[in-house]
Parts: sequence; structure tokens; C-alpha cells
Amino acid sequence: MKYRLIDILACPYDKKFPLKLYVFKEKIYPEREYVWNKKPLCELYCGLLEKNIKELSETPCEECIKKEIVDGLFFCENCNRWYPIIDEIPIFLPDEIRVKRKNEDLKFLKIYRDKIPEEILKKGKPWTLPIHE
Repeated sequence: MKYRLIDILACPYDKKFPLKLYVFKEKIYPEREYVWNKKPLCELYCGLLEKNIKELSETPCEECIKKEIVDGLFFCENCNRWYPIIDEIPIFLPDEIRVKRKNEDLKFLKIYRDKIPEEILKKGKPWTLPIHE
């Protein structure tokens, strides 16, 4: 998933924007030539710097375009829901559909337990990890 996608994603439940991003695994592609239609690519929020575009005097578009988030997590600070990014794909599913993939979500939490903030592990929705696991 490209960082610039953060500029258009919001929580499906309460429409919170921007979401908090935690990157666990990232891929950097070799130098390439890119054609820019406009700068910055992001209109409202720079996911790489975690700042509103209006706050930036310069944008890191040239660096950002080379990076891909392989595994990570989005967190909505309003409703405490978390959404995994697995193999470069953000998974934004409603709770009722996530029931079918509960085991995969819990496995993801366990794999990245040391990188996920405690508040998400203990209070995140729809799933949390038992304290003594």
C-alpha cells in the first residue's frame, strides 16, 4: 500500500480522518523515474510525515513514491477500531464481516504484538489479545 492512500482513507464507522498509521514492514523500491501530474500527490494529509499538507513547506513526494507499506495497521482514535494492512492490502471490513476472519486478525495481532501499542491490544475493536497470552 502506498503512503499516499492515507490521504483518502477514513474510518468506515465514524469517518475519522486521518487515521493513525503504524508501519511494521516496509518495502523500498529502487530509483525510478516518475511522471508528476501535480505536486503534492496528496491533497490533505501526508501519510509519510503524518502531517496536514498545509503545515508543510515542502513535500517528500519523491521519497514517498518509492515506499510501499507491506504490513501495518490503521487505528481510529475515535472508536478504537483497528484495520490491518497485510501483504500491502489495507483491510477495511465492517465488524460483522470481520467475524469470519477473526482467527486471521488475532494471528496478525500476535505476530506484531511487540509493535502494536498496548491500548490497541487491550481495547481495540473488534478484537483484543488476552493479557497473559
